[in-house]
Amino acid sequence: MPRSKPARTSTTPSSQGRSGFIRLISGQWKGRKLPVREVEGLRPTTDRVKETLFNWLAADVRGSRCLDLFAGSGSLGFEALSRYASHVMMVEMDRGAAQQLAKNLQTLQSQQARIVNQDALTVLAGPSEPFDIIFLDPPFRRDLLDAACQRLEQGGWLSAEALIYIERESEGEAPELPANWLLLKDKQAGQVRYQLYQRELTFT
Repeated sequence: MPRSKPARTSTTPSSQGRSGFIRLISGQWKGRKLPVREVEGLRPTTDRVKETLFNWLAADVRGSRCLDLFAGSGSLGFEALSRYASHVMMVEMDRGAAQQLAKNLQTLQSQQARIVNQDALTVLAGPSEPFDIIFLDPPFRRDLLDAACQRLEQGGWLSAEALIYIERESEGEAPELPANWLLLKDKQAGQVRYQLYQRELTFT
């Protein structure tokens, strides 16, 4: 049974703990390993799942604007940067994890990303800007997906045909998503369900 993931957005003293690593799979920093602050419960997206996701997005990442909510290790956001996304905004509430994201960004000498050390739902309730690709991998068993998805759709965070990636625990009820999000891909690895949606324009 996988560990729950509360630490992707919690602020705890364990943020000062040991470090692990994430590996960039492809792009300009292919094979590069980046340190990750080992926060209790943080579980970066596995290489297997990440490779599948970016195969799905192969024609869409370059030049795109990406929003990595509940960024945690930054595994998805940094992979998008490596594959030439034009801009990535990473939102992470845990201070230690956010500091590590900033250090990794500095190590890569990239000017194409911004780290926001704040609660994701608070960010989504504020001033918005449209993004082309959204990565949604919230802490397990916190019931954050419904609110995050509705705020993304209603708050002006999505470009006209934005792609939205959702990673969640496979057990439990499916989140209530906006009616105009079309399911493109749907897979499961162990007890993790991961899906890709595309926003459809609605006309009234």
